[in-house]
Amino acid sequence: MRDTPIDGPEFRPLRERVEAEAYVASVCFKHGPPRLTGVELEWTVHYADDPQRQLNAEVLRQALGDHAPRTLRSDSPQISLPGGSPLTAEPGGQVEISAQPEDSLTTLYATVTADTGYLTGLLAAHGLVLGTSAIDPYRTPQRILTVPRYAAMEKAFAPLGTDGITMMCSTAGFQVCVDAGERQDHAARWTAAHVLGPPLSALFANSPQVLGRRTGWVSNRLRAVLGTDPVRTYPSDINGDPATNWARRVLETPLLCVRRDDGCWDAPPGVTFADWVIGRADLGRPATIADLEYHISTLFPPVRAHGYLEIRYIDAQEGDRWLAPAALLVALLSKANEVIDICMPVADRWLTAARDGLRDPALARIAARVAELGIGELGSTGLTPDLAQRVTSDIERRLQDWRDEA
Repeated sequence: MRDTPIDGPEFRPLRERVEAEAYVASVCFKHGPPRLTGVELEWTVHYADDPQRQLNAEVLRQALGDHAPRTLRSDSPQISLPGGSPLTAEPGGQVEISAQPEDSLTTLYATVTADTGYLTGLLAAHGLVLGTSAIDPYRTPQRILTVPRYAAMEKAFAPLGTDGITMMCSTAGFQVCVDAGERQDHAARWTAAHVLGPPLSALFANSPQVLGRRTGWVSNRLRAVLGTDPVRTYPSDINGDPATNWARRVLETPLLCVRRDDGCWDAPPGVTFADWVIGRADLGRPATIADLEYHISTLFPPVRAHGYLEIRYIDAQEGDRWLAPAALLVALLSKANEVIDICMPVADRWLTAARDGLRDPALARIAARVAELGIGELGSTGLTPDLAQRVTSDIERRLQDWRDEA
C-alpha cells in the first residue's frame, strides 16, 4: 500500500456503505484450495554492547543501507533481501521481513533462514543485534520513525493509556499467512484460526520481561496489543458468515489516520469508515477503495482477513524456532472441524493466555491436545522428515518445560 494517494481506478470514490462492504467481503476472503503459506517475522533491534541503550535511527539507516524501507530513509531503493523478502521497519525501529508465500514449508524455511542470516550480518556490521523476545525487555517505548502514519497512531492511542505506544515501539510479533480456503470452508478455517489463539498463544509465549523484570505475564506483547484499542485489536466475532462479519467490522471501526498531502494524517475522533463513505463526516474528499484498503491495515486483531488470513497472535520466537508455530498452525488448519471441537471451551481466554500461559490448567490441557493432533498432520505441510522431527521435538520440549514447572 502506498503512503500517499495517487490517481488511478482504485481511487474512485465510494458512495454507498453496501458497496464498500461488498468490496471488503470479496477481496478479503478470496477462495481456492489452501496451498500457500507465508510468514512475517519482527524483531526488536539492540546495540550488541548495551541492549538497554535507545536505538538511533541514523545507525539503523546506515546498517540497512539500500534495503532500508522508505519510512526510515525516504530516498531508499528498498531492495528486497536476497531471498526476495521485503524489509520494513516499525515505529520503534523494530525490523520485519515478509517472506514470499510458498507451497512448501521447507522452501519457506530455507528462504527465511537465508534472509535472516543476511539481515543479521547487516546489523552486526554496525554493532546491532536482533532481539530474542517478543517485547523489548530493557527499554521504554520510544518512536524513532517520523512518518505521518505513526504520528497519527501515537496521538490516537495516547488517551487510552500506554499500551498503544508499547505495541507500536516495543513489541515484535510473528505472523503466519495462509489461504482462506474454498468458499464452503471459510467459516471453519476462520473459526479454527481464532479458537486456536488462546492455547497457541500460551504454548508459544515469549515476552515475560519488561524493563528488566518479570511482570507475571508470560506474553506482555499480547497483553499490550489487546489493551491498545479494543475496537481494533480484540478478536472478531465467530459466526457462519465471516466475510460479512469482517466487512461490517471494517466499516464500523473508527479511522486511525487519513492520508493527506499536508503531512498531518490525524483522523477526527470516533469517525468510522462508514461515516466517511456516506458523507456523515467531512474529511475534505470522498473515501476511495485505496483508502478502504489502507484502513484495513490499521486494524490489528488476532486474525485479520486481507485476501488471506493473517494469524497475528503468536509472539516472535528466538532464532529459527518460528518454524514450530508455523508448521503447527498449517497442520491444524487442515483439521479445522476437529480443532474447533477441541478448542471451543477456551476460545475466549485471550487475557488468561497472555497472563498465565500454560500455568492455566484448561489452556495447558487443550494445548497438549492440539499439539498431538498437529504433530500427527505435519506430513501435510511440505516439511522434510528432518524438519518435521525438529518441529516435533521443539513442541514436545515446550510442553515438557511446562510440566517440569507445574
